Order: sequence, then structure tokens, then C-alpha cells
Amino acid sequence: MKMETRPSIRAIEEEIVEEFALFDDWESKYEYIIDMGRQLASLDTSYKTDAHRIHGCQSTVWVASEYLDGRMQFHADADAMIVKGLVSMLIRVLSGQTPDDILNTELEFIDRIGMTSHLAQTRSNGLRAMVRQMKLDTAAWKLKQQNP
Repeated sequence: MKMETRPSIRAIEEEIVEEFALFDDWESKYEYIIDMGRQLASLDTSYKTDAHRIHGCQSTVWVASEYLDGRMQFHADADAMIVKGLVSMLIRVLSGQTPDDILNTELEFIDRIGMTSHLAQTRSNGLRAMVRQMKLDTAAWKLKQQNP
């Protein structure tokens, strides 16, 4: 039985860029981000601890990670809908990818859709903190696999 192949990070980024190109204004783009957040599966309350909290975000954001079958899986929640949408995009791009692919990506879609120039400074800092933590979690899981 052949394992389902996951699209590459670059391919998923391209999908997101194309989706955002369909909207003419930022109000519509924000609504789309909020809709993505609504579709994010709930994070089990056992992960809503300080150990999983993203520090550097104005909103409260939790990200949990696991390593399954050679690939990273991320789960998250946030107390603000726009932030929940932002983290859902990161999960869409990074979940199911190999640690090496995650650690070597620049996540160009964030700039390409204009996110960094349209977010308030605090939200932009929070987005960077989410990416940083997801990469740190990935590096930790990779190290754990190399040194069981």
C-alpha cells in the first residue's frame, strides 16, 4: 500500500498565494484568515499550558507538536480569531512535512501575500514568534530522533 504523498511546502505556499490573489482588498483577506481560524481543529485543553504558549504574541497562542512517521504534526489554538487564522496557515504549510524541509524553509508566502506589511507590529512579531517556536520544536524532535 502506497503512502499518500504530501505536497511540498513550496506547493502549499503557492496555493495560499493564489487563494489570496482572489481578493481585491484587505478586509476580504482578513475575513478569509478568520474563516481559516474557524476551521482549525480545537486544541486539547491539556496543551493549553505555559509550556506550549507562544511567548512574544500579544494574543494567547498555544502550539503543540509531535513527530509521527518521519513527519511533524502541529496543533494550535489562539484566543483571537485573526491569530487563530494565522497559525492555521502555518499548520497547513508545515504539518506533515519532514523536519529537514521545515528547518530549511523561509516561508515566503507570508511576505508574498502582503501579510507582514498589513499586520500591526505586535501581530507581525507574534507571527514571527509562532514560526520560530514551530522550527524550535521541529529541531528538538529531530535531535530526539537522532539521539533516542
